[in-house]
Amino acid sequence: MTTLSYRIPPVLSFLVLMSLMSPAMIMAQNAQAEIRALLTERDQDIKALLGSPSATLSPEREARLRAVVNDIIDFEVMGEAALGSFWEPLTAAQRTDFTTVFADIVRAQSLADLDVYRSSVSIQAIEINGAQAVVSTQTTYQGITTPVVYKMVKQGNLWQVWDIILDDVSTVDGYARSFQAVVRRRGFDTLMESLRRKQASL
Repeated sequence: MTTLSYRIPPVLSFLVLMSLMSPAMIMAQNAQAEIRALLTERDQDIKALLGSPSATLSPEREARLRAVVNDIIDFEVMGEAALGSFWEPLTAAQRTDFTTVFADIVRAQSLADLDVYRSSVSIQAIEINGAQAVVSTQTTYQGITTPVVYKMVKQGNLWQVWDIILDDVSTVDGYARSFQAVVRRRGFDTLMESLRRKQASL
């Protein structure tokens, strides 16, 4: 008696698998691929602009590098998280003013240590929850590996970062401790005066 064997074509197997996946699972997979591509392209662009360690950045190249480094950040969401409960009572004008000054300071400080951006980066995991994402990565520089976690939010069609957790230390938490302590003791206007002085010094 002859036994017939039948091998399912790979394309058919893929279609069967896709039919078993829920729309939410498909959306999550698409989001993961989108974020992976976004972060990979950003890392490649940064390293291309940096050039070799001995290279000197021209003002134009430095401006482009600063843009690539910071344009992925949603400063309004980051600022709101940093102010916590003190964000809600602010007027629209105050929120815009705070976000603008805060973003200027972060952008000005972002290239203080270029070696950070020379690290090799590997994406370990991407967790999607609706319009929120948590991306776990590892950076390795001079033999030292450090975990870096990006918390992201989707605004329209664009994924942006609102917190960076470097070696278990949250960027937003650091700002929150500083900003909220000033507002609690001396008010929002005093915080803005302090931030404007910082902005001017940079």
